[in-house]
Amino acid sequence: ITKLEPWNFDEEFGREALTYKFGAKNLKGYGLDDKGLAISAAGALLKYAEEMRGGDLKHVKRLSLFDFSEYMAIDEATRKNLEIFYSPNESKESSLISVLDATKTPMGARTLKKWAASPLKKVSAIRERLDAVEALFAENETRRAIRDILEEMDDLDRTLAKIASGKAYPRTVVALKNSIELIPKLKNALEGRKERALKKIADGLIDLNSLVAEIDEALTDDPQSSFGAGAIFRKGYSRELDEFVEAKYSSKNWIKEFQERERERTGIPSLKVGYNSVFGYYIEITKARKEPIPANYERKQTLTNSERYITPELKAMEEKILKAEEKIEELEQKLFAELCEKVVLRAEAIQKNSALIAALDCFQSLAERARENDYVRPEVNESKELEIIDGRHPTVERSLEIGESYVPNSTKMSPDGEMIHIITGPNMSGKSSYLRQVGLIVALAQMGSFVPARKASIGVVDRIYTRVGAQDNISGGESTFLVEMQEAANIANNATDRSLILLDEVGRGTATFDGISIAWALAEYIRERIRAKTLFATHYHELTELANKFDEIANYKVEAIEAGDAVIFTHKVLPGAGDRSFGINVAKMAGLPRELTDRAEVILRSLESEDNAVMKTKRADPKKIETRKRKKAEISDQLAIFEFRDDPLREQLIKLDIDNLTPMEALKILAEMRKKALKGRTRR
Repeated sequence: ITKLEPWNFDEEFGREALTYKFGAKNLKGYGLDDKGLAISAAGALLKYAEEMRGGDLKHVKRLSLFDFSEYMAIDEATRKNLEIFYSPNESKESSLISVLDATKTPMGARTLKKWAASPLKKVSAIRERLDAVEALFAENETRRAIRDILEEMDDLDRTLAKIASGKAYPRTVVALKNSIELIPKLKNALEGRKERALKKIADGLIDLNSLVAEIDEALTDDPQSSFGAGAIFRKGYSRELDEFVEAKYSSKNWIKEFQERERERTGIPSLKVGYNSVFGYYIEITKARKEPIPANYERKQTLTNSERYITPELKAMEEKILKAEEKIEELEQKLFAELCEKVVLRAEAIQKNSALIAALDCFQSLAERARENDYVRPEVNESKELEIIDGRHPTVERSLEIGESYVPNSTKMSPDGEMIHIITGPNMSGKSSYLRQVGLIVALAQMGSFVPARKASIGVVDRIYTRVGAQDNISGGESTFLVEMQEAANIANNATDRSLILLDEVGRGTATFDGISIAWALAEYIRERIRAKTLFATHYHELTELANKFDEIANYKVEAIEAGDAVIFTHKVLPGAGDRSFGINVAKMAGLPRELTDRAEVILRSLESEDNAVMKTKRADPKKIETRKRKKAEISDQLAIFEFRDDPLREQLIKLDIDNLTPMEALKILAEMRKKALKGRTRR
């Protein structure tokens, strides 16, 4: 974490930094003149980025205001609960973005994440995206052609940033050239498109043929990364550079000729000319030679088996070669910097192309995934209604084993009809997945994607709220229940009649009767004050009484079928209220000892023998409910805990099939039971 001094966030400092950077007299043209906090933040960010890059950010050419009114708000808790970017185990593979991402470019992948994080609210803009996706969904050949072109494209934004900040290599510029060279192919692939979004891309893409020609004229197809070798620029690009390159390589040829000439002159066949960075060029002669050393040879170094010499002629040529290499490096760096400046001058056009290509990549990605996963185009409108027919969870259905199929469920909600659904059902039956499924389908539709359903009609939602899962904040001193109530408070204080609220097990973090009271009151508050579409999953079966009191509240249950001791979860959401949670069955599936689960069943029957009906007045008093239920629970609890400890014997009696027992079998069982009873009394 880098902490900045407070003055970095001063509004006047930010205003001066931004106006200087963009050459503007004021910030009115950017819609920022009266937005002090935005100016402070942008100014501090600009200074920080410049310090990190070590200079002016030449490629940063624009300043724009993010208007929250145009986008659906999805807070961090909701992103986490809906698993938009990560699943609970922090894996990207089972997140929503992993299902959607078939992009071919890095800038496309980044843009798709932005779309997923901030779905649209304007119906016309949503339909514009859906039109583009639908066109590419229908035309396989066009989509495949676009994908093939995009696959060859480099990351335009980051490549440009490297070039502008002086961090680029010659190959970086060649990669940029190869990418912008593909733009005419993309324009051809989109030629004649009538869909507004695709036509905008086709018309907006800027041909940069002149820049392509300049780079192609300057750099070789595969330039070296290091300067000084003379293998970066094409011959003919710089006359001065060519002369030094020629001098360098002709000098090296001269060295070869010099070696042959000296061998002939001295008659020493082992003579060779070498080079190292310490002594430069030298003549090496082995000590085993018989011929005399010429008088003009000056000894430079003695080795074990050889001697090294220099001559005035070789020294002069060495200076010429080294000077040429230095000059080549100097010239190549200068010419490359000039070429990068030419690229930066087109930065705005490159960035515009990058944004358009990223959007096109998102459209083809959404179309590709819709085709692969059998998604349909949703109808998005200005109403406050929601109808999903045979909806599916986009990530869960992809994680199923081979041979398994996802059980689809429908949802229909309206402010004038069923506005709040109370959803009951066993643990593991799929209540939470169903809630997330509805939230994800709405978010997908408003980001401009097809959705996993047979049909979907969605009135624009301004925000998705979720209260899902239990998590505490130990470091912050916040219990699970406090975190839960903070999230519930956020919903109660900020949700509107255009919001979608997903509540899962509200109140479970505290005592049962407190939890029921809070859940009941929250449901009433949403119905009376907020009027938002709400899915409310709960194990508090008392809440199903709300449907008998209010027309806007309806009961739904996730079906479970008992088969002996086993429970089959069908994952089907049906009208009606569930009457059991099957918690003990799930405990058995988890592997709890049989003695423990048998005892739990006895206690459960004792508790269920009491009348647990909720007060039938339209406005039930939570305090009266709590007092009445607590008294009954205390009686039931005492009965369950202190009743006779012959429960296993009683269970054995209940399970006996008397009609099919022989007298001898009956006597044998009776003897065993008596033996167990006597043993138990002896222990007591």
